[in-house]
Amino acid sequence: MAAVVHLFRCLAQRLPMRPVEEIEAVANRGLSGCAHAQPGGLRQVLLMDLETLQDMQLRPGDVKENITTRGFDVRGLRPGQRLRIGDALLEVTVPCEPCKRMEEIRAGLKSELCGRRGMLCRVLEGGKIRTGDTILVLNYERIGA
Repeated sequence: MAAVVHLFRCLAQRLPMRPVEEIEAVANRGLSGCAHAQPGGLRQVLLMDLETLQDMQLRPGDVKENITTRGFDVRGLRPGQRLRIGDALLEVTVPCEPCKRMEEIRAGLKSELCGRRGMLCRVLEGGKIRTGDTILVLNYERIGA
């Protein structure tokens, strides 16, 4: 079963991610208290799967994800798909391209993460997300439809 195993928020740019047990997703903004939350943006929430992190010998939060999943094919998601995570509704927007900051974690990590850094989402409906919540893929819709 697809589930949330870790939640993180970034209090300020370039600081480590802070783990939380629950967080409020805010419609058309992102996660409450997260420095990456931006109104109207396509990059409001980053999903990453635990299996890829483990395969790459990384810890949850290392690649700056907000939600770490288990038993969920994050790379199989497509833009426009909608996810019910806890009380929130998210829409998958774009793959997250690794940035040069990944090199601060480990030399060569930026290239290792190409096509593997997770998927970005926007918040369509706000609500609480908690560790342990299940993740449901709803329907497939094109962004802007």
